[in-house]
Amino acid sequence: MADEILFPGDTLGIIGESPNGIMLAETAKKMGFKVIAYSSNEASPTVQEADLGIIGSYQDRVKLQDFAERCAVVTYVSDRIPADVVGFLQRFTNLPQGKEALEIAQDRLLERAFLEQLNINIAPYATIVSLDDVYQAVSSIGYPCIIKPIQKEFGHRYQQLITKQSDVARCADFIDRGTFVLEAWIPFKHEISALVVKDGAGNVQPFPLVENHYRQRRLFETTVGGELDAAVKAEINKLAGEIAQNLHYVGVLEIAFFITESGAVYVKKIVPALHATGYVFDRGANVSMFEQHIKSLAKMPLGPVELLQPTIMVKLQSADLEALRTQWVLKTNWHYHFYRYPKMVQSQTVGYLLVSGSNLSDLQQQIDATGIWQAEESDKNN
Repeated sequence: MADEILFPGDTLGIIGESPNGIMLAETAKKMGFKVIAYSSNEASPTVQEADLGIIGSYQDRVKLQDFAERCAVVTYVSDRIPADVVGFLQRFTNLPQGKEALEIAQDRLLERAFLEQLNINIAPYATIVSLDDVYQAVSSIGYPCIIKPIQKEFGHRYQQLITKQSDVARCADFIDRGTFVLEAWIPFKHEISALVVKDGAGNVQPFPLVENHYRQRRLFETTVGGELDAAVKAEINKLAGEIAQNLHYVGVLEIAFFITESGAVYVKKIVPALHATGYVFDRGANVSMFEQHIKSLAKMPLGPVELLQPTIMVKLQSADLEALRTQWVLKTNWHYHFYRYPKMVQSQTVGYLLVSGSNLSDLQQQIDATGIWQAEESDKNN
């Protein structure tokens, strides 16, 4: 089963509550595959796009087995899917991504241990299980630093930026909820993501490097085609390739890096799944992240990814839609992708915008000149 090549007419299963599933299903169908989606919500856009939707929870083993047995290959489209669910599905179908990389990436301590084994530069950190641990760790790591739960599933809950001793006391409100990591706050100049795709034979094909900007701890904008020091670029690509080679994983994954003013490179995180930073390649590269992911799962040859043109991806919120009406009828180089959620919450991300052209600075000025997205201080160490 693991050596099976997918051909048009074969079935790809998609599991995971993420907008990535919508674009992946669209791409798979264009490539001739049938798509079955598994979701807890029958109104999920991925279910609506799929040829068949199976509605069930991650705890419903009967439905999960039925889903797996209907598919030649299954893929998860979010790093938030429980690793034990992936392990269960592997008993009944081919799931090339596996669960090992997911287990590593979902636990901040396992992720750091993995990177330390490879002798890769990460922010200094300490393991925290009590308030006394925080005081001791801060004395050695110094200010500023940030405390986070080891489980990434909590998102930004139970995190605390510590810039002075009085901030430590605030940790008492949540410190008894489990194990935490306290790490140094890296004063970075750029946050760069390396997206790579790895096939079943271990070949790794990189995408062009992208730069990310955050607002209120959420990805706001990704750019491709900008300038980056050649030595830093080479170091990032080398580290991303090394990380990918040492993970038991097939498909697209993202490795995010912090770059300091002096050019020092730190790994921020590993995401063994499709990631929103890759949307920029829909217009910026000769092949999309979704097509490369499917090719790796189907055991199709991976061609090189080449930059076509500088491109900026901006995440769209429902609050932006009214202001975008003017740009909708004016801009010839603005391209929109909406997720088609049946009900939109005011703060919900509803899609993304791609702005392409010959010069990244000109594109940024074009976006800023609209006044739709007022400049804010990027949320540094999200």
